[in-house]
Amino acid sequence: MTTQGAILALDQGTTSTRAILFRPPALEPLAVAQEEFPQHYPAPGWVEHDAEDLWRTALSTLRGALAKAGLAAGAVAALGIANQRETVVIWDRATGRPIHNAIVWQDRRTARACAELRRGGHAGAVAASTGLLIDPYFSATKIAWLLDHVEGARAAAEAGRLAFGTVDSFLLWRLTGGRVHATDATNAARTLLYDIHAGRWDPAMLDLFRVPAALLPEVRDCATEFGHTEPGLLGAAIPIRGIAGDQQAATIGQACFTPGMVKSTYGTGCFALLNTGAEPVRSGHRLLTTIAYQFHGRRAYALEGAIFVAGAAVQWLRDGLGLIRAAAESGELAARSEAARRLYMVPAFVGLGAPHWDAEARGAVFGLTRDSGPADFARAALESIGYQTRDLIEAMHADWAASQTAPGEIPVLRVDGGLAASDWTMQFLADVLDAPVDRPAVQETTALGAAYLAGLQSGLCPEPEGFAAGWRLERRFTPDMPARARAAAYAGWKDAVRRTLSSPG
Repeated sequence: MTTQGAILALDQGTTSTRAILFRPPALEPLAVAQEEFPQHYPAPGWVEHDAEDLWRTALSTLRGALAKAGLAAGAVAALGIANQRETVVIWDRATGRPIHNAIVWQDRRTARACAELRRGGHAGAVAASTGLLIDPYFSATKIAWLLDHVEGARAAAEAGRLAFGTVDSFLLWRLTGGRVHATDATNAARTLLYDIHAGRWDPAMLDLFRVPAALLPEVRDCATEFGHTEPGLLGAAIPIRGIAGDQQAATIGQACFTPGMVKSTYGTGCFALLNTGAEPVRSGHRLLTTIAYQFHGRRAYALEGAIFVAGAAVQWLRDGLGLIRAAAESGELAARSEAARRLYMVPAFVGLGAPHWDAEARGAVFGLTRDSGPADFARAALESIGYQTRDLIEAMHADWAASQTAPGEIPVLRVDGGLAASDWTMQFLADVLDAPVDRPAVQETTALGAAYLAGLQSGLCPEPEGFAAGWRLERRFTPDMPARARAAAYAGWKDAVRRTLSSPG
């Protein structure tokens, strides 16, 4: 292949890393390489990754995508990175070696510390600056835990010998041979340390969470110059020109550039983002106010709802219960369940995210009878994804309607991620939402968004309006459930959640 000006995208996710080579300006996928890596669960509610696994799979998939395309690194115009957000890596600046396993966004070990901060009356100040809630999900309390539990770490951090980063920063450091310690605004906005209004690290938040400023990376735009890869890694130095947290990258890949547009990504968890434009919208329903993207120093904001367990529930069916051999079998199995024999699975394996934010809740199944079987469990797992999405969308509707800039209701939901490939799940989602669900022609929207950022900075892709004009629909799912059945099903879900909460209301 003699393609010139190709774009490489690295999508470093929670359970796997993939690299995709795209051809600009339309960004057609040319080659894909993907590898899973181990998950580590050292205690109940704790989730870790070996950061060396993240680096190893990043490097091997980048090389694999180039090899599959038969393309030399010298023909690649730029590299874009999307990454699992909130996951914390701290490493030694001199050696580049992590001081501990990465603490993953799903990890709940700091739930008690977060509760103490909330009891101390800090929630309002934190939300006003960062747009976030005080929760173990975010990075700050993970950073403090590492500094307090790894011998000598706090002193080394205060002396400037250690570096902190979300996964993008760690990979950027490694790719550039330790020359660049930076992140982008979307990842910085997920740390509980970044003032999303002023666009800077907040000294008050650093003091509150006991994080030394010497640890922190420089914050840049999503599409800008982030340095070059070491020539020996891929065969030539490739400019790194785009970085975004995975959910923001998917928002970009879905071309949700207009205020009011909303996308939902279904991977290990589920994350819905509503573009609110140049003005942040403060949620009255415990959603997050965050940065959607930042171009040329100008920020666009979003409301976000996070579901901790979506695809992970299907993985549990496969790995924990042995009910299926592959995730793709879940829809076929669910279709064999009788709707009248409805189970409700509340997959609070690591607590509940938005809009409940209950770190102490744990998973439960309601409605079991003697004839409940594998098909019913599969249906309950997939339906839980739809119900949780409706919880988020209803909260977004209310916040968006209450904002002064709201033009009307959210008309359609754009979906992506692994579970978006399940027709059964997407049809149920449309049914329970009573709204159209659009699945794009290119479903690897996270990698697509990272590639677009790199292509935009390289001058190989159009400005956002032009990119949005090229978005293509693969299939629209329209509601097909009677209103009475929809209301009854959702009422059952609400009751199941109430029973699952650690402090039922």
